[in-house]
Amino acid sequence: MPPHTAPLLPPARHTAAEDAQGMVFGAAMAGFGAFLLASAGLITGQMAGLALLISYQSGYAFGPVYLVLSLPFYGFGYRRLGLAFTVRTLACVLIMVAVSLVLPALVGFDRLHPGAAAVLAGFTSGAALLALFRHRASLGGIGIVAVDLQDRLGIRAGWVQMGFDAVLFAAAAMILPWDRVLWSALGAGVVNLVIAINHRRDRYVV
Repeated sequence: MPPHTAPLLPPARHTAAEDAQGMVFGAAMAGFGAFLLASAGLITGQMAGLALLISYQSGYAFGPVYLVLSLPFYGFGYRRLGLAFTVRTLACVLIMVAVSLVLPALVGFDRLHPGAAAVLAGFTSGAALLALFRHRASLGGIGIVAVDLQDRLGIRAGWVQMGFDAVLFAAAAMILPWDRVLWSALGAGVVNLVIAINHRRDRYVV
């Protein structure tokens, strides 16, 4: 006779306080990751990479550029994931923008190798996204549009995001020094690796 085993219980939901700290942590770390990339003249994938590239060319700070670029995506977020998710995402974006604006006055680097910046920003940004995913929030962006296109038109979301990043890095290659583009690609790869290994979609679904 097999030993008695207790039935598996579903994981407990986070409390409101836990959600709040997770969102603040994730958004702040995302802002720090963007600060590392900007300090080394690098970009990354998705909307953050586009915001950094525009920032370099226009002279405007990363945070306000990201905020403006993200505004059209809240409609997709509301339609796809509801009001609560959209409000959480907007709050996280505002925190990230605030952190990215404050950090240059608080932190500086006498020496920052672009390879170190790429890897550290990849780790930091990956941890930030994991925290946000696990507390039912995000930083918005092209991923929401990709899912919407997949549902409406049958275009796979992964291909949409890869296509966006391919165009982004092609544009970066015409603007940035080639070594910065390669270091940027390394950093983007680190982010994707962190998410791929650590994001358990069977437990944390957003």
